[in-house]
Amino acid sequence: MELIPIFKHALMISFFVFVMMLLVDFIDMASMRRMSNIIKGGRWRQYTLASFLGSTPGCLGAFMNVSLYVHGMISFGAIVGGMIATSGDEAFVMLAQFPGTALALFGMLFVLGIAFAWLSDKIILIFGISTCESCIDVYCEECLPGKAVREKIRDIFKPANFIENFQSLSFNRFLLLVLITSFLILFATGTLGSPTWDWKRITFISLSLCTLFIIMICPEHYLEHHIWGHIIKKHLSRIFMWTFGALVFVHWGMAFCNLETVIHNHMLWVLVIGALIGIIPESGPHLIFVMMYAQGIVPFSVLLTTSFVQDGHGMLPLFSYSLKDSVLIKVFNLVFGLLVGGVLFAMGF
Repeated sequence: MELIPIFKHALMISFFVFVMMLLVDFIDMASMRRMSNIIKGGRWRQYTLASFLGSTPGCLGAFMNVSLYVHGMISFGAIVGGMIATSGDEAFVMLAQFPGTALALFGMLFVLGIAFAWLSDKIILIFGISTCESCIDVYCEECLPGKAVREKIRDIFKPANFIENFQSLSFNRFLLLVLITSFLILFATGTLGSPTWDWKRITFISLSLCTLFIIMICPEHYLEHHIWGHIIKKHLSRIFMWTFGALVFVHWGMAFCNLETVIHNHMLWVLVIGALIGIIPESGPHLIFVMMYAQGIVPFSVLLTTSFVQDGHGMLPLFSYSLKDSVLIKVFNLVFGLLVGGVLFAMGF
């Protein structure tokens, strides 16, 4: 087995995930998250905005939906729709592997999230299913900064910040600058990514330059707690290991046990297993199906089903607030996901 090409592929995907997570987090901080007044309103506004937040890559949208739900700003159906639209950190991997299909998938999940949000509220009303009342604030401490951090980010582009960062250069900032510069050189020389000057190489070089700029100008608190403490320590290593493991699994299966034939003969069971794995409140296991789709082993219906049911680790904060509501959301998503995936599978997708 050629592990070096697989390692390089996993490294490239993980870097793309890191850059996209950083950009999403940085833009979210700079916008200061003034959404509460917009979200309060009719149910359809809640459904649309919750699904939109869910369809944004990463954990931020899902954590925001949980916080809004426990504050009573969105309904049970809205958070069901938001979790349907959520694909977790795997969304970044899909964008790296098959960007066109990934965007189409996110669009479908956004629309399905709105539709099933409305249906979920109707179901709990008809059957008299009770859900927990709004209570405490549940959110990701690392994802939601305090007022002082937001005020710094508002003035982040001032030249004085750049000068200050390099006058007292921390080890973590120095290390990140060296690593990003190294990746920039690897992409520019074709060692990683595309061997020719095409849109992929230009995209990775542009993303590397954007990342370098953010690392240079961001405040020390943001770099330590958000980039280093949250994105790198809590996400990146796990994403790399799961990506590498999934690539090895697919490569091993294709080379030694005729994985494609086995799956082809039991595709319906693969769809069901993908939905069941989607129940796991964690980013990672879903990557196996992402890689199998990228290799052409499973059809779109399997990818959509597992993406529909899984929500990365966006549900984890809700488990600490209401186990009952968390289980209900997972049950709703599993049933709806199998229904939609089964229809698409029967239609030949």
